[in-house]
Amino acid sequence: MEQYLDYIGGPAGALALTGAAAASAYYLASRPTPRAPLVDLVDQSTTLPGPDMVRVSKFYKEAREGKFVSCLHSDARTLYDTFRRGAKESNNGPCLGWRETPTKPYQWLHYNETLLRAKNLGSGLVTLGLAPGVKSFVGIYSVNCPEWVLTEQAVYAYSMVLVPLYDTLGPDATAFIIKEAEISVVVCEDDAKANLLLEKAPRCLKKIVTIKPVQTPTAAKAKARFVDILSLDELERMGAAKGHPEVPPSKDDLCTICYTSGTTGNPKGVMLTHENVVASMSAVMMQMGDQRPNSSDVLISYLPLAHMLERCCQNAMYSVGGAVGFFTGDMHRLTDDFKALRPTVMPAVPRVLNRIYDKVMAEAANSFVKRLTLSLALSAKESEIRRGILRNNSFWDVLVFRKVQDALGGRVRLMVVGSAPISGSVLSFIRCAAGCLVMEGYGQTECTAPITLTVQGDHVPEHVGPPVACCCVKLVDVPEMEYMAANGQGEVCVKGTNVFQGYFKNPEQTAEVKDSQGWHHTGDIGMWLPNGTLKIIDRKKHIFKLAQGEYIVPDKIEMVYARSQYVHQVFVHGESLKSCVVAVVVPDVDVIKCWATEHNIPGTLSVLCNNSQVKQLILDDMLAWGKEAGLKYYEQVKDIYLHPDPFSVQNHLLTPTLKSKRPQLKAYFKPQIEDMYVKLA
Repeated sequence: MEQYLDYIGGPAGALALTGAAAASAYYLASRPTPRAPLVDLVDQSTTLPGPDMVRVSKFYKEAREGKFVSCLHSDARTLYDTFRRGAKESNNGPCLGWRETPTKPYQWLHYNETLLRAKNLGSGLVTLGLAPGVKSFVGIYSVNCPEWVLTEQAVYAYSMVLVPLYDTLGPDATAFIIKEAEISVVVCEDDAKANLLLEKAPRCLKKIVTIKPVQTPTAAKAKARFVDILSLDELERMGAAKGHPEVPPSKDDLCTICYTSGTTGNPKGVMLTHENVVASMSAVMMQMGDQRPNSSDVLISYLPLAHMLERCCQNAMYSVGGAVGFFTGDMHRLTDDFKALRPTVMPAVPRVLNRIYDKVMAEAANSFVKRLTLSLALSAKESEIRRGILRNNSFWDVLVFRKVQDALGGRVRLMVVGSAPISGSVLSFIRCAAGCLVMEGYGQTECTAPITLTVQGDHVPEHVGPPVACCCVKLVDVPEMEYMAANGQGEVCVKGTNVFQGYFKNPEQTAEVKDSQGWHHTGDIGMWLPNGTLKIIDRKKHIFKLAQGEYIVPDKIEMVYARSQYVHQVFVHGESLKSCVVAVVVPDVDVIKCWATEHNIPGTLSVLCNNSQVKQLILDDMLAWGKEAGLKYYEQVKDIYLHPDPFSVQNHLLTPTLKSKRPQLKAYFKPQIEDMYVKLA
């Protein structure tokens, strides 16, 4: 979201100072009655008897007996059923919305037409030779659009399994997935993506179904590789002509294999059943109470449908008969889509919210009046939020926050934040500025997205809430990191109806994270707060997630950069609130001094480390090695700090076995790391 106008100025700026007394009087007079919290905020989860100190949701009474939510309605246990229940709830209301161009209004497919088209597409897949049932896998490679959902529902109508593909996987990983899952049919967005599929197409790929037309050279390339290309319209007509009867799935059938981008090696296919997804979205809606989505709501779809956060949000909307409008595909025009659609429900990730926060704060920094007014507005709104008051019609909303709210369409009442941690300052700001309920969740693909979710009425940031009703959570000891469950700290482990079945064709890696009792070991380190909520504080392995949700393995990146002749030692660092990685580099003294002499650059290593030419030389060479090794763009460092003194056992930066002590390195170079991120902002 790039377009944010001045949120205060001109006469409003003067009013901020001269009308303070009147503002306060208006504010106090217009204050609404606080909303009662859904649960006791002092203790938001229940601890089951036993030595493991397992915690469960307070929103589901049977959770105390070790039972978990699997659905909200007995007649809607699969994603096939929930969509049809939603169609009835909506009374054939609008379902899928899109815009042909950024200047045109949204147009809509209604529920009954959506179901008919999905049936025809599914019948078309059967006509192509796919047998109904969970042994038939269908790939989809597209940005969010109505055709994505039509394909998804087409697959479910015949009990097939959907396998999403996405750009950040890269051509090698995409080819690996198609081969491993033996996918013969992929529904593909356009010519560019069709070419990417054909670039390394495995022999099992037989047909590409394109949403948009492809060029003649692409069709010729496909023919040369013995791959047929047909349009989605053709497939729909074929299915309508044949009219194969639907074969609805059962709750225990696989509905999707969601491949994670992984951290090392090939991506892993997370196997999720219909019950997994329905349980997940049911538990979240249960926790939302009277704020849950309904048939009058409109959700904006811009987060990738290939990931389970967006999939769960959308399917929850369809289950209640709500409408989903798709963005035009350009993140730079996202504000225009918000204004045209005017959504009421918004899934969000920290990266998007950080941009809103940074834009407003940067604008306020230019003016004393704006800084003062923003401070007064935030203080007033935070005071209301602490008392359970959520609204967007106060004096401060009109004066200060209206531009932010209008940029989101002016109607957002519910925002669900996930994918990566969000800073407390940004979360508090968004709650004030948006004037709506903002709930933060924590989860993993292996748990069908949510594990915990904050509850309405809890305004305190920097935690991720209590467990949702489809699972229970316990912490287990991690002695090597000095985290002990008896102290309320340890690795987060999850068991319930949302936990995945395993990694596709990978029992070894499944056994590494899912034990014999069904507990999924997340690799995240958490701690229980006194109010029964969970706070994520560390990772068991040296893996972290960037703000945009991509996983980073620093060890792997360091091994690549260490190949540079100029690098003696390197420490790669990233943070979950940042969108890129940086590095501390100890140069190879002999190589750097030799290069400096050849280029008539005098000085000791300490002096050379402060030389911009030396820094650029080393950074360019590191990036070249990274490119050669196939590092993804988000794995490549964006800045480096050159340090003249090697890491050693003596300075407590290496272990006796000469491995990097990451917490100590992070603390030692904290000022330099912070300085790099400030310059990159």
